[in-house]
Amino acid sequence: MTSGSTTGASGFADRLRSRQRTVGYWVVCDNPVATERIAMAGYDYVCLDAQHGLIEYRGLLAGITAIDAANSGTAALVRVQANDRFWISQALDAGARGVIVPMIDSAAEAESAVAACRFPPVGYRSNGALRASLRIGPSPAEANAEVACIVMIETVSGLGNATEIAAVPGVDAIYIGPSDLRLALGGATPTDPALDAEFAAALRTVQEAAKAAGKPVGIHCPDGATARRRLADGFDFVSVASDLVHLEQAVRNHLADVRG
Repeated sequence: MTSGSTTGASGFADRLRSRQRTVGYWVVCDNPVATERIAMAGYDYVCLDAQHGLIEYRGLLAGITAIDAANSGTAALVRVQANDRFWISQALDAGARGVIVPMIDSAAEAESAVAACRFPPVGYRSNGALRASLRIGPSPAEANAEVACIVMIETVSGLGNATEIAAVPGVDAIYIGPSDLRLALGGATPTDPALDAEFAAALRTVQEAAKAAGKPVGIHCPDGATARRRLADGFDFVSVASDLVHLEQAVRNHLADVRG
């Protein structure tokens, strides 16, 4: 696990902001027992996907609790359903140490995401975090400092406004959604190789915007080998695949071994 001057889940936001290399895992299944085991593997964070994953609020709450129960120092993140104060507040109230907010197209939308993550007078997050208050804070100012606001760039508009988005105060990190971004650039599929050159240029654009703002930039990766390459390419944090993908891969591989 990546470590620095602050360690464990409580120091996740500080490590992220200081651009320490950070490696995470992606969970789409509502299976808290499996999530707890994943959290014990040593990743810096585990992100529960409420946007495209198969997890509703009770599953998020159970998943975040499972990650905390692992006592591994792994931080629980949530990719929320949308850039909406209700979804962001709900994830943070459940105890997430950060949110990944999808489909950010402008600086104004990034400002809205930041405001939803912070208590007044910095933002407009409502007080009443019954579970989060057990582990994060406890004062509003402390909670503001300990929660990470990560915004996604994955559209043509977001790409065009990357410099302005990255510069928004309170945006702690930029996260690239590679599948949607490649489609937005004209790809026939989320992995269309015909768009490799345009996609690589788009990644450089976002990296340069984040660097100019002094913000870390991350990207989702289909596997560990790709994640390693992305870190070597200058990305600060990476997420690896997902539990459902790896479950299917393991099942198929074992079956292939049996049948020879």
